[in-house]
Amino acid sequence: MAKSYTGGCACGAIRYETSSEPIFENHCQCRDCQQRSGTGHGSYLTFPQRADVRITGEASQWSVTADSGNEKVHAFCPTCGTPVYLTFVAMPDLIAIHAASLDDPGQFEPQALTYSIRGHAWDPIDPSLQKFERMVPG
Repeated sequence: MAKSYTGGCACGAIRYETSSEPIFENHCQCRDCQQRSGTGHGSYLTFPQRADVRITGEASQWSVTADSGNEKVHAFCPTCGTPVYLTFVAMPDLIAIHAASLDDPGQFEPQALTYSIRGHAWDPIDPSLQKFERMVPG
């Protein structure tokens, strides 16, 4: 039986569900993730087919240019402000879900740390994870 991933924002206005398997699970210490999260990193499960992730509720969005020069679109709840997911203009099929937005955050199994070059000593990440100074090479 396929594993199901469900979650949403803190107030429940936005919900998502998928039975797809993530293709990548990571912590990211880029400056964008730090500023948006208010912590030292963001944590994500990336799914290969955006269409396979069913989302209910209306998210507000804002865009930022990544270090790669590509645009990332952040989606968050307009009521409670919870960041829920992000999409990528250059890779429109992908969707990255914020790990803490999962109903069961224990489903998150990080495989790597990206943008380790921007990490802070006060935000140590599991030393057994493979580290990449920037984004994982494609």
